[in-house]
Amino acid sequence: MSPTPEEHDKEFVEYIVKEIVDVPEKVKVERKIDEMGVLLELTVDPSDMGKVIGKDGNTAKSIRTLLRVLGAKNNARVNLKIIEPEGGRGDLGRSRPAKEEAPEENSTPESSTSSAPSTAPADDFQPMEEEKTTPLE
Repeated sequence: MSPTPEEHDKEFVEYIVKEIVDVPEKVKVERKIDEMGVLLELTVDPSDMGKVIGKDGNTAKSIRTLLRVLGAKNNARVNLKIIEPEGGRGDLGRSRPAKEEAPEENSTPESSTSSAPSTAPADDFQPMEEEKTTPLE
């Protein structure tokens, strides 16, 4: 049985995401309709989350943009929700080093205020003179 024209959005997301990821058999898209329109919930293997989201979220943004166009064709508002795997972000959480806090050497108020740079403008600020050039002959 082929999907109805309204369900092409689900097929579209499955096709695009399966071509991007390393574990296509774990790609799952659920389609729900509510008062906000169509909601597609995407689940992928935790190791593929980075590929689906992309650098600075650009891949996910692009998929959402294409879904908006597809939804407009069918007079529907289509939203994509990427389901985060249980237990965090899989490999994404481990790719960044843990933030280490430096031990405080001197915790006295005098040392902390004296080492901070001043943000006040200097009173003796002099603008640089423009360099004068002579035309070449």
